Amino acid sequence: MSDLPPRDDDRDPTDPTDSDDAFEGIVDAETDRDPDLAVIEAGSRTLRTQAGPPQGDIPARPTDPEVDRALREVETELAGRWGETKLEPSVSRIAALMDVLGEPQRAYPSIHITGTNGKTSTARMIEALFAAFDLRTGRYTSPHVQSITERISLDGAPIEAERFVETYHDIKPYVEMVDSQQEYRLSFFEVLTGMAYAAFADAPVDVAVVEVGMGGSWDATNVIDGSVAVVTPIDLDHTDRLGSTPGEIATEKSGIIKPDATVIMAQQPVDAAQVLLKKAVEVDATVAREGLEFGVVARQVAVGGQLLTLRGLGGEYEEIFLPLHGEHQAHNAAVALAAVEAFFGIGSQHARPLDIENIRKAFATVTSPGRLEVVRRSPTIVLDAAHNPAGARATAAAISEVFDFSKLIGVVGASEGKDMKGLLEAFEPIFAEIVVTQNTSHRAMDADTLAALAVEVFGDDRVQVEPRLPDALEAAITLAEEEGEYAGGGVLVTGSVITVGEARLLLGRG
Repeated sequence: MSDLPPRDDDRDPTDPTDSDDAFEGIVDAETDRDPDLAVIEAGSRTLRTQAGPPQGDIPARPTDPEVDRALREVETELAGRWGETKLEPSVSRIAALMDVLGEPQRAYPSIHITGTNGKTSTARMIEALFAAFDLRTGRYTSPHVQSITERISLDGAPIEAERFVETYHDIKPYVEMVDSQQEYRLSFFEVLTGMAYAAFADAPVDVAVVEVGMGGSWDATNVIDGSVAVVTPIDLDHTDRLGSTPGEIATEKSGIIKPDATVIMAQQPVDAAQVLLKKAVEVDATVAREGLEFGVVARQVAVGGQLLTLRGLGGEYEEIFLPLHGEHQAHNAAVALAAVEAFFGIGSQHARPLDIENIRKAFATVTSPGRLEVVRRSPTIVLDAAHNPAGARATAAAISEVFDFSKLIGVVGASEGKDMKGLLEAFEPIFAEIVVTQNTSHRAMDADTLAALAVEVFGDDRVQVEPRLPDALEAAITLAEEEGEYAGGGVLVTGSVITVGEARLLLGRG
């Protein structure tokens, strides 16, 4: 529970003095401010208000053999392009594709999301909130957990395989046209981005919720003009491409902030906050900051999730049930709510809060597969896609808060290029033992290489190596069951979205 006092019932939320007093606790409790930021903030407009939800999950392979064959052909063609990790920092190719397609990304307003962790969960929450207000949504997120069709969602559900194939073939002639005119062919991610924007225009959607693939300025998604730019917490990841400090990484991510947009900014390291606020000043964007204009007032663990009181841009929202675990998800919820409020003009045009029943209905139905997802009991098996130290710390804290494991076994499979020693150090206090493995991706870190790092962190006697994921799961379950049927052993599968997706299939959730 937060130490913040509940808001006094007889305070007037439309009175600027009362509103600021009521929110003073969030400023004190949630913000570690640097005095230098005041200089930057003085030049920026900060947003201080004075006053049927999606059910889609992860699709299985198509049951129709012809559709499955057609989808596999498209997947093969896409896989033949540059992968997501091979980048040439430019939006020229995607801009050329948008041009020949007739600028589909301008057919609807957009919310653009960047950051290091929490982007997909936040996008899903925003999508659910819009659906509760009867808006048709398109959501574009990456990477996928199991099926490529997850990346493009319409009305809260992954695009149907048939429609995915049709969309690809619709834009394929234009893709080939652009390929012939560019130094490099469009990449896997660029083609998927073009497909998403075309599918949203064709639907048509009322609003698109778009997650960057990596960075911001030169990310393929950055051909939209998001009226709301969301920046989830920035931490160290992709340091070889984005920078070695949060401030350097924020420089790239700030590229999604467009003129006159509203920036919804989660709590950030000071150097990252400085960069984001400077960019907002440069383009005359309005800023709403977690801990100042909005935030988490109170939270308590509940069966199946948590119960929240959120402070939005238009007032306080009490008794919000969120069926996701962890303090980080509460903060994601606050960011998502503020983003939707900003989209509706709350804070800039008027100060009315959104309908509380719609907000409750939306949050109660949010899902985020592969994020602290319980997929089996006896022993309990939890999947979480943490793949960097910051994500691992959030996951470890949530596991400790929500579950009472007498013995927790970690199954860890990673991708190359990640700070896996930092991730392992974050998990060391909660793992009794660790089973090191690797997924089937060509990007997978070799199990023996990962095991050498694990031995440095855990010691030789706590590390087991099983290169095949099915064997690793079996070994972890056996270790967890050594405690006895009623002792409360558990297994956490983590380290990569790909590892989690493959485990999800193996455990019968595909």
